[in-house]
Amino acid sequence: MLPGRADLPRYVAPLPERLEDLALRYAWAIVAVNLVGTAFGFWYYGFHPVPLSDSLITLQFGVEPPVMWPLVPDSPMATLFVAASLALWKLGRNSEVVNALAFVGCLKLGLWTPFTLLAFADGFSYNSVFMYNFLFWSHLGMVAEAFVLHRYSDFPVGAVFVAVGWYLLNDVVDYFVPVVGTPHHTALPGQEALANGFSHPSPTHEIAAAGAVVITVAATFLALATRVKKLEARLRAS
Repeated sequence: MLPGRADLPRYVAPLPERLEDLALRYAWAIVAVNLVGTAFGFWYYGFHPVPLSDSLITLQFGVEPPVMWPLVPDSPMATLFVAASLALWKLGRNSEVVNALAFVGCLKLGLWTPFTLLAFADGFSYNSVFMYNFLFWSHLGMVAEAFVLHRYSDFPVGAVFVAVGWYLLNDVVDYFVPVVGTPHHTALPGQEALANGFSHPSPTHEIAAAGAVVITVAATFLALATRVKKLEARLRAS
């Protein structure tokens, strides 16, 4: 049986109920798709078990300090979180912390990537038309996934705090205080590999940072607004 749908305003539940129901009915298929996307994402960042002709660690992973690797593949981590969220719900082991990580992560990276693809479209010309469109639309699909989670998550404040803390840490090391080496955001057009990171030309760095911070704030607001509106809906129904 699918979880019920609370009477929520469109800005926190923009998907049609039928689409939410479809996603929840085929949750295991969506889990599988996200796990494939996670594997592709790690490959995209430079973990290359295939092809065998490549070095195992290359591209951005090959440049970033290994100690910072957990904070580099943001989109693959977000798809891993949403796969875990759906799987745990299906197994009857729902985790609000994982749900919040999935919600904030899918909104944050699902919007930031298309934002940068549009903002620096000329610079991404090294991507094929297929790859450009795949990255653009697959990340918007992550946004749609985020808006399904309210059906089985209440986004308690503590869980949202953990999720926002994780993604604020990402913003800090990605743009402001890299800790080791240079800032660690996804490589963007115009950056050049250095001995222990990348160059970060202006204004590309500032534009990407502004987008990330604004989206983090927006995702935080939507998670907390969803909680408030679900509580209000229960009060109305009682």
